[in-house]
Amino acid sequence: MGARVRFAPSPTGSLHLGNALTAVANRRFADEHAGVLVLRIDDTDPSRTVEGGEDALVHDLEWLGVRFDEGPVRQSERGVLYTDAAERALTSAAAVRDADGAIRLAGGGTTLLRPDGSATYQLASVVDDLELAITHVIRGSDHRPNLEVQRRIARAVGAELPQVIHHGLLLGPDGKKLSKRHGHSSIEDLRAEGFPAPAVRAYLDELALPEHDVHLDLGRLGRLAVDAIAAMPDAELAAAAGAPVEAVPALRGARTLAEAREYARLVLEPERADLPPEAALTLARFRELRTASPERLTGDEARTLVRELKAVGGDLRALRLALTGSSTGPELAAVLAAIPRAEAVARTDRA
Repeated sequence: MGARVRFAPSPTGSLHLGNALTAVANRRFADEHAGVLVLRIDDTDPSRTVEGGEDALVHDLEWLGVRFDEGPVRQSERGVLYTDAAERALTSAAAVRDADGAIRLAGGGTTLLRPDGSATYQLASVVDDLELAITHVIRGSDHRPNLEVQRRIARAVGAELPQVIHHGLLLGPDGKKLSKRHGHSSIEDLRAEGFPAPAVRAYLDELALPEHDVHLDLGRLGRLAVDAIAAMPDAELAAAAGAPVEAVPALRGARTLAEAREYARLVLEPERADLPPEAALTLARFRELRTASPERLTGDEARTLVRELKAVGGDLRALRLALTGSSTGPELAAVLAAIPRAEAVARTDRA
């Protein structure tokens, strides 16, 4: 029998990056042990449930490429299981019933069922791990304080807790648990900032199951993003940037998809730039060279044209301004490869 692991987030909205680390670790463990991953939604606390929160979590998992084999299993739909387990604990004298109707562990005070009959997180988590036949619980070290009480609950209901593996937490630059105040704390944040999904997944895979807490390394994540964008097929990168495939040469140097979208804007919808009179010679020479070249330049042809302009002292900054309206952006040769001949000549004429 293969391993059975579970990822059990609360439906609070977009997946926290630390929770994403746990999700990826569980998926990888299941794959390495011929097992399955169960998605369980821990929604025993209505105050933490956000409308659309479960859909956001599932969307983030799909975006990361984290496949689950069973679920979503929702705790809010499994109340009978928890009530039955609490009754077994009462029968074995491992739990007692309070005057208000609540059921708690004997000698420990941990509440299993609230006075209204609803299960607490501790009971529901243990009962589900047992009922779903989970073999390994892989979770962040912030859950370590729950381990002993959950073992006691498992024994109270007549079983033993599965093997538990705790991993280090993902921290912000200040050494504190990653949160909204740091930015970059959720999958939604990273997606909005333009990090490609393969880069985020690769970063989490690199972290694996950290024994100790680790700081979020945005530099490493950025380098992986550059690699991921460079590896994207032309059509995929164009779609991600909202640009025609012909503009892709100018997008290849982007560090994020947000930057790729900005590069696309510079190439497709440049703003008008005021140039000094002395730029006229450079633009005239460029016009001459570009008119005599193919409608679309290859990368090598574009680099050759830039070298020829540079050799005669051409003002490359002025040419960039004329073509894109900006003094910064993609490599100039990439811009030349992305703009067809007629459009490039028209822009220099306007400038």
